[in-house]
Amino acid sequence: MGKQLVVRWIFFLAGLIVLSFGISLTITADLGVGAWDAVNVGLSDVTDLTVGNWVMIIGIVLIGVNAWLTRERPDYFAIVTILVIGMMIDFWLLIVMEAWHLDGLAIQAATLVGGVLVLAFGVSLYLQPKLSLNPVDGLMVAIQKRWKLPLLAAKTITEGLALVAALLIGGPVGIGTIVILLLIGPAIQFFEPQAKRLLTALIHNQG
Repeated sequence: MGKQLVVRWIFFLAGLIVLSFGISLTITADLGVGAWDAVNVGLSDVTDLTVGNWVMIIGIVLIGVNAWLTRERPDYFAIVTILVIGMMIDFWLLIVMEAWHLDGLAIQAATLVGGVLVLAFGVSLYLQPKLSLNPVDGLMVAIQKRWKLPLLAAKTITEGLALVAALLIGGPVGIGTIVILLLIGPAIQFFEPQAKRLLTALIHNQG
């Protein structure tokens, strides 16, 4: 394995770890989480499985759905993304944040916004090496390809489906869900060029 590929994999895995931390912060803030995270948390609340377990289960299902929609081979590398994200979310929630007690709306709000920023930074990192997509992002791309929709429309469909599912199972949908919806896009757009420059610099240093 070349040094540049090693750098890309480290960048990719670091991004997954960071974004899982951001997701965990938004869950711990307890003001409402993103639609897909609300599904995972809701399912965890009504079963004996952890949030991370559900990230993995739903991710595996989506890998199959995405392959069916695009009529392409399953993205087996996406299994890496769901394993890392699932395990790290459980690590952050069950070990690091288990004893956290957020007293007061101001602290909860700060944790939520901080989580969104961390999540956005993690997403901007993991996307740069272009190794594999989180199956949720893969679903958006698959819908776009299958029905030749604008990316924004495909994203709206996937988030809408997840939101309906979260509401049906009693997932934590709230004001935080709206905050995340409004902030995540601009935050990723802000961090993306910086992440790109960082990866380019690291790869050039290995050249």
